[in-house]
Amino acid sequence: MFCPKSGKIVAIERFAAQDASGLSEPHPLDDLVNHLTRTTDLGRGEAARVIAEVIAYFSEPLDVVVKRRHAEMQAAGLTNVVIFERIRQELRFWRVAAPALSDRQVRRIIYG
Repeated sequence: MFCPKSGKIVAIERFAAQDASGLSEPHPLDDLVNHLTRTTDLGRGEAARVIAEVIAYFSEPLDVVVKRRHAEMQAAGLTNVVIFERIRQELRFWRVAAPALSDRQVRRIIYG
């Protein structure tokens, strides 16, 4: 479940609070949490929170990502020509494949 106010993945947050007794039903991300606790200095709760943050970050809707990245790059002084190209390149690596966008489509998302 996704909480629209905080941007947190509620099911992951509940998972982070899972008790150590193992009586709770297994969570689909148990293997990833176990991997992170084995390969880093993170505890189970910290690993679960990191996973939740990454999932929430990559779960942003396409229009939110494009507008956020445009604002960030514009604040850094980049021109729209450069920004549009970078946004298109970044979206190729987004968690859920975004459709290929033209400059006009990127512009329409930003300016309406």
